[in-house]
Amino acid sequence: MTAKPLSHHVARVLLMGVLLLGAAFFLAPLYVMVVTSLKDADELRNGNLLSLPGSLNVSAWREAWSSACTGADCSGLRPFFWHSVWMAIPAVLISTAWGALNGYVLSLWKFKGSETFFGLLLFGVFMPFQVVLLPMSQVLGWLGISSSIGGLILVHCLAGLPSTTLFFRNYYAAVPGELLNAARLDGAGFWQIFLRIILPMSTPIVMVTLIWQFTQIWNDFLFGVAFSGADSKPVTVGLNNLANTTSSVKAYNVDMAAALIAALPTVAVYVLAGRYFVRGLTAGAVKG
Repeated sequence: MTAKPLSHHVARVLLMGVLLLGAAFFLAPLYVMVVTSLKDADELRNGNLLSLPGSLNVSAWREAWSSACTGADCSGLRPFFWHSVWMAIPAVLISTAWGALNGYVLSLWKFKGSETFFGLLLFGVFMPFQVVLLPMSQVLGWLGISSSIGGLILVHCLAGLPSTTLFFRNYYAAVPGELLNAARLDGAGFWQIFLRIILPMSTPIVMVTLIWQFTQIWNDFLFGVAFSGADSKPVTVGLNNLANTTSSVKAYNVDMAAALIAALPTVAVYVLAGRYFVRGLTAGAVKG
C-alpha cells in the first residue's frame, strides 16, 4: 500500500480548518445568547459578551417565561408559547395528511388535467405570502374564525399545502405501478391501497414533512402578527413584543432567554429527529 502524498494531508487539514471556522462563526451567536441569558445584571455591566457567567443564574429564564412584559401585559412568554403549541400541532398533522393524500392522487391515481393542476398548485411554493394577506383576512372574516387559533391553523394548512403535496407527490412517483395493479387485482380500493400499502412505506417522507412543517409554522411571524388576536398570538409575536417593550434598563439577559425559549422546540425536533430528515431527503423527497 502506497502512502498518501503530503499534499493530500495538507488539503484535509485545510478543509477541516475551514469547516471548524465556519462552525465557530455559525455557533458564536448561539454561544453569546446562552451565556448572556445565564448572567445577572451586574455581570452584564461589568463583563463582556464572550465571558462565561460566574454561576448558573436562571432568573432571566424564569422572568422571560412568566413575568417579562410584552407591552402592557407582564405574564412573560408562557401564554404565547402555549398558543403556538395549540396552533402548530394540529396544523402540522392536518397539512401533512392533506399533502400525503394529494401526493397519492397526483402520482398514482392521475386524472385528466392532473399535471396542470399540480403545476398550478406549485405556484403556492413560490408566491410571496404578503400577496394573500388581504384575501385571506377576508376569508377568515367570512368564516367567523378571524383572530383565533382556528384561523391560524387554517392559514398554515393552506400555506403549507403546496410544499407538502410536492414532497409526497415526488416520493410516491417512485412507487412501482405494478404494486398498485397487483393490489387492485386482489380487490383493494383507493383507501385500502393508501392506508395499507402506501402509508406504511412512507415513514421517511412523513418525517421530512412533519419536521419541515413544524419548523415553518413555529417560526412564522407574518401570519401570526397579521391574523392573530389578543388570545391567539404565537410565541414569535410575543418575543417581538417582549424585545420591543421599553424600560429604564434594557434586560438583555431576559431577551436572550426569551429567544432561546422560543427556539427550543424546533431545536429539540431537529436534535431528536434530524437523522430521519436526512434519510427522508435522500430517499427521494426532493427528486423530480
